[in-house]
Amino acid sequence: MRLDRAIDSYLRHISIERGLSGNTVAAYRRDLAGYAAWLAERDIADADDVSPETVREFAEHAATADPPPAASSLARLQSSVRGLHRFLAREGEAVADPTTKLVPPKQPQKLPKALTIEQVEALLDAPSAEDPIGIRDRALLELLYATGARVSEAISLDVDDMRHGDILRLRGKGNKERIVPLGSFARAAIDVYLTRVRPALAAKGSATPRLFLGARGRPLSRQSAWLVIQAAAEKAQLTAHVSPHTLRHSFATHLLQGGADVRVVQELLGHASVATTQIYTHVSADTLRDMYQSAHPRAV
Repeated sequence: MRLDRAIDSYLRHISIERGLSGNTVAAYRRDLAGYAAWLAERDIADADDVSPETVREFAEHAATADPPPAASSLARLQSSVRGLHRFLAREGEAVADPTTKLVPPKQPQKLPKALTIEQVEALLDAPSAEDPIGIRDRALLELLYATGARVSEAISLDVDDMRHGDILRLRGKGNKERIVPLGSFARAAIDVYLTRVRPALAAKGSATPRLFLGARGRPLSRQSAWLVIQAAAEKAQLTAHVSPHTLRHSFATHLLQGGADVRVVQELLGHASVATTQIYTHVSADTLRDMYQSAHPRAV
């Protein structure tokens, strides 16, 4: 099977049958386009002409690129190539899978960076409680911390999604839906926004069911949501790096520190595997040392 047709078929499979998100499919498309271009330079245009040696050479080529790729990018690239050939072999479109002996690169495990509870409180209090945009920003930040939602999930919410009171339905990766509780602080902030601010913003733009609107009445974009978080962090004078994912990391970390079960946190975050959630249960060497010295009678 020609590689261009094979890649199109595989991308349709992961999009429609496996339900992967648009962002993930787009990343796989970019990876496989680069793979196909590298093969074309070697006059390989058919999937059956790809050998294990070819795959190994491509992996080495990708790993030694300039500038060096991040370990996560390299792992995703290899996952794209393995997924393609595994799919073709399973569907009978290729004689064999040449990636069976491809060893994925080891990725360094990084602990997610979370804010302290005091830092989160400063961040949430940063937007003005009087200014309309400040009221909207506070509602957005409260929701992100209360639910652990990804920014893309938060800005995709509709007003009708709030009708269940203290329960919120989030649509995550692959359009999978999950239910998360909505705390009283977030609920109150959103109610103020819905009552005092959103009607005026909605009147400036065309009709849209989206919950969070920009100053011109259009749905809030991911970039705008990122700027909201950055502005709040700056106003709160936080020296720690604050990204759109920081509140999600803080949500998970604070739940586990408060005694929540890791399986419950997994469901709240929408992780497919508990292994992804368990990274939040790891503590740093400094934390271990501090706890040991404060708790052990003969530590100091």
